[in-house]
Amino acid sequence: MLYLKNLTYHPTASPTAILKAINLELAPQQMGLIVGPSGSGKSTLLEILAGLAQKTSGQICWRDQELTPEALRQLGGLVFQFPERHFCGHTVLEELRLGHPELNSDKIYQALDAVGLIHLSLQAEPHALSGGQQRRLALAVQLIRQPYLLLLDEPTAGLDWSMRRQLVTLLAKLKKDWSLLVVSHDAADLTAIADRCWTLSHGQLQIADPASLISGENSPQPAV
Repeated sequence: MLYLKNLTYHPTASPTAILKAINLELAPQQMGLIVGPSGSGKSTLLEILAGLAQKTSGQICWRDQELTPEALRQLGGLVFQFPERHFCGHTVLEELRLGHPELNSDKIYQALDAVGLIHLSLQAEPHALSGGQQRRLALAVQLIRQPYLLLLDEPTAGLDWSMRRQLVTLLAKLKKDWSLLVVSHDAADLTAIADRCWTLSHGQLQIADPASLISGENSPQPAV
């Protein structure tokens, strides 16, 4: 169970806090969806949960244990909005083995199978893949690390309707084994598989009704 308790992020260079007293709970094998416009703090929140940025105050807990940035880097696996920009391997195999030089073939194929890329050539170039395949490969890279929490930043951005539908189906499958926290500016494709929904605006998190997210209307409720 992931708990955020009054989490605040206020860098010294900013006149106001980017994240303001965020409270959130997410159970294992659930998908949480945070919807908000660009600049609302969505990506910053994921970076904090991935241990890439340091909160200003508040607590981040997994079960009953408060987590340090080092522990968060072990707990969470972050897939960036455009993961292809972060690929470093010349082949799919190299990309999957980065940081894991002794990784055996069984784990490689398990990760590819989990994201629907089992038939992909390991010698294929990551940058030559389709947009949907690149998103799946980025997920496979994180699954190899065996995180408890998958963090996805705008996973459907830039994909056509067919690829978006395939990716949503994949996320519904993955939440059977992992907790997922997804942030997006567009809720339409993702609300059907989300167990909990929130909106984030001007750094403030509020519980949201999935139906109202699709219609573009939402009655603010304090986040718990």
